[in-house]
Amino acid sequence: MKDKAFRFVEENRQAMIELWRELVSMESGSADKAGVDAVALRLKQFLDSAGGTTKLIEMETAGNMLVGEIGAGRAKPGILFVGHMDTVFPAGTIAKRPFTIKDGTAYGPGVLDMKGGIVAFLYAIMALKAAGYDARPLKVVLAGDEEVGHAHSDAAGHIMHEARGCVAAFNCETGFVDDGIVLGRKGTAEFTLEVKGVAVHAGNEPQNGRSAILEIAHKVIEIQKMTDYDRGITFNVGVIQGGTVKNAVPDYAKILVDIRYQDPGQLGKIKAMVDKVAAKTHIDGTSTTYSFSDGIAPMQTTPASKALFEIVRQAYEENGFGRPYEHFVGGGSDSAFTVLAGVPTVCAMGVKGGRNHSAQEYAVVETLFERAKLLVDCVLRLD
Repeated sequence: MKDKAFRFVEENRQAMIELWRELVSMESGSADKAGVDAVALRLKQFLDSAGGTTKLIEMETAGNMLVGEIGAGRAKPGILFVGHMDTVFPAGTIAKRPFTIKDGTAYGPGVLDMKGGIVAFLYAIMALKAAGYDARPLKVVLAGDEEVGHAHSDAAGHIMHEARGCVAAFNCETGFVDDGIVLGRKGTAEFTLEVKGVAVHAGNEPQNGRSAILEIAHKVIEIQKMTDYDRGITFNVGVIQGGTVKNAVPDYAKILVDIRYQDPGQLGKIKAMVDKVAAKTHIDGTSTTYSFSDGIAPMQTTPASKALFEIVRQAYEENGFGRPYEHFVGGGSDSAFTVLAGVPTVCAMGVKGGRNHSAQEYAVVETLFERAKLLVDCVLRLD
């Protein structure tokens, strides 16, 4: 059966490339609901044509979700393939950087994160179907707003609902060129902090002004000092805005802060730390408000996920794909929610590449076919 499935992948190399090209050419930034919904509809059509059962989960202010299943109703617990359809890139990026392949490397917005991974697992499913696999249901769950931590949807709950009872989950997020397979990820959170002050002419009466920028500068330093590498907690003030002209004391300033943390139990303390910074006033006459968002939970490393990694390792090495290792990373993903649903999970099973979220994002073309085959063999080894 494995040989038949592998032959299917080889015979469909060009079809895989063309689907990859089509998906990358569809703009689907997280804020572009229409674009994400179009990708979801295209993938629904793909799974429908393969004989799957599919449903779209409509979101009001975020991209829709897609759930599909091949072999629904089979007796054994199912196998889950997880991913997301949104990218971090704004509208118009495709025109500037269209999908291209040069010297075995593919380029384009979302080519690595994670439209290549979607193609890899779809064709792994198709290859298994073509080879006569009928042991377990093969389920697909694709979110529409993962890159923004599901800030405007309840996608996390839907992922957990769809995952429960599955025997394994393969998240085909960005693959690492050094063969790292992710078994743990930090959680994400974020907050926006705003300061209001008093604006005056900087030359005529500076003593009567209350600088929002100066107040927020004190807070920036306090926030950055809260980073604790030993405990796996980091704060990053990634955006700062404020003021209008150089000769006016600024009456407004804002920062956007990214937080990464390792243990779900840390989140309450993190919120308390932010409360304390916001409550403290350094410049009399200024006031501070902030809003906090939990983001994506940490992906915890479990014994069951380690056992699933062992299956991946055996398939990897016996097929000559290299020597994988267990990897822990700071970036969040929806693997956190499949683990919370009690499902053994491995992440970063998508095409290999680098520089994702940048204009230099690239993917190694040959790994599109390699990862499809790897997923095929992992599924077969589960039985």
